[in-house]
Amino acid sequence: MPPTLASLVHHSALKLTVRAGEDRLDVPVRWAHVSELADPVPYMEGGELLLITALKLDAEDPEAMRRYVKRLAGAGVVGLGFAVGVNYHDVPEALVAAARQEGLPLLEVPRRTPFLAISKAVSAAIAADQYRAVTAGFAAQRELTRRTLADGPEGLLAALAAQVDGWAALYDASGAVVATAPEWAGRRAARLTADVQRLRERPAPASSVVGGAGNTEHPENADRVELHSLGTSRRPRSALAVGTAAALGTAERYAVHSAIALLTLTTERSRSLHEAGLRIDAAVLRMLLAGEPDHARTVAGDLYGGLLDAPFRMIVAESPAARNRAAAAAAQTAAGDAAPETGGDPLGTLGALVEVVESAAARAGEAVLVVPDGERLVVLATDGGAAVAACVEHASALEAARPASESLASGDEESLVVGLSAPSGPIAASAAYKQAQQALSVARRRGRVCVEHEHVAAGSVLPLLADDAVRAFADGLLRALRDHDATGRGDLVASVRAWLSRHGQWDAAAADLGVHRHTLRYRMRRVEEILGRSLDDPDVRMELWLALKATAPD
Repeated sequence: MPPTLASLVHHSALKLTVRAGEDRLDVPVRWAHVSELADPVPYMEGGELLLITALKLDAEDPEAMRRYVKRLAGAGVVGLGFAVGVNYHDVPEALVAAARQEGLPLLEVPRRTPFLAISKAVSAAIAADQYRAVTAGFAAQRELTRRTLADGPEGLLAALAAQVDGWAALYDASGAVVATAPEWAGRRAARLTADVQRLRERPAPASSVVGGAGNTEHPENADRVELHSLGTSRRPRSALAVGTAAALGTAERYAVHSAIALLTLTTERSRSLHEAGLRIDAAVLRMLLAGEPDHARTVAGDLYGGLLDAPFRMIVAESPAARNRAAAAAAQTAAGDAAPETGGDPLGTLGALVEVVESAAARAGEAVLVVPDGERLVVLATDGGAAVAACVEHASALEAARPASESLASGDEESLVVGLSAPSGPIAASAAYKQAQQALSVARRRGRVCVEHEHVAAGSVLPLLADDAVRAFADGLLRALRDHDATGRGDLVASVRAWLSRHGQWDAAAADLGVHRHTLRYRMRRVEEILGRSLDDPDVRMELWLALKATAPD
């Protein structure tokens, strides 16, 4: 602790006597200052012990002393030391009364105690306190490092909370609480999600202070909370919150800075390690798609836990912005130029999806395989797990936020398109990838953000016909029949529809049309003549039926 008036009074060599303010001796002393000015306030910073001999003061004038002491107290002076035996034999009663009225501690300094001795005592105590703080800071750093190596971020948070006599919380890239220490701090940490999200919008490193005794927004939580971004990239990947009852001291500040450094090291892999991890991820994915799950497991080891053994989903995502950036990078590379600078979020909307998926997986303790594939993103996640649910929820939120008049075809470069496969296993990874690609294609055609393959396979085929190429084919196939009907010489299109809907049953189809079955047979021969194709061919019947469905009014 820093020196206090009480510690100076108990200093055996100083022989100080308390004459007023006995109940305020526990106030810390920032410095000892000598001034004989009648008004030394302009030269005070607050926290000083002011030492005087009253050389230029009328210390026996009660009104003058009242004004003098009042100014000192208002300037933050914590105590007044009066040397007796110099200008006054004893401390004047007017000064003692004024000090008692203001509650300002007044210390009598004996003639044999020079002011320099008091200044040295204060200076030595401050230096000793700073040394203790630095020593405690190094000890805290060692303890935090030990706990981090032994128990990971959770152990570090527990040690940090004990060091600062408060609580600590770790947030992921989305602003959600990952861990707290002690456990009761979870609800307090959750209230700061919005503050953490605002902190993430600032370039790293960033910090802010929220709460405190004057917190009117959350009066139930008077903690002073410091928020610090973690990570070395432009956009922070996570954040640390430290809650205490008062401002941090020197030793506590050392502990917090050590925690920031350690958490940054544990949450941010080096560039080379990150690139190596991406290469392993890509190699494992290629082996799965090549039908070599055993080799993939051998390469992966314990890297993905049980992900490669349990049912999983394959997710394929893309965005126009990612395609444009990939094309620009390829063009510049081919021209021998440096790759374009993409900042801290090179994949744009795909990068946001990565954060959502990885954060959800981390909170649930799931393994997830994320592989950037040029203009696309491929994700392998546990079926029914938090990562898949977060992906679908993120896509739904994007789709709900899009104006009703806007679609993916409107040219929004920051749009996201996601295809999700059905549940699969390692042996069928290639089939799952194809399913995800098919779902992605359907999502793109329909103007949707996310489509699940299961929903496409279980639904009707008719929505798949809502394509300009399919409609053009249908119009071309039926044009000659419609031209014939336009002359008033028959109703061939309706006849084909009725005959196909009755599976080629002449009597039933004729009854639907209200004509004789011989009339219907004649019309169908005319259809064959006009199209130049036989209705006995199942491919012809299928094409006609799909053409009729594709051109049917909604």
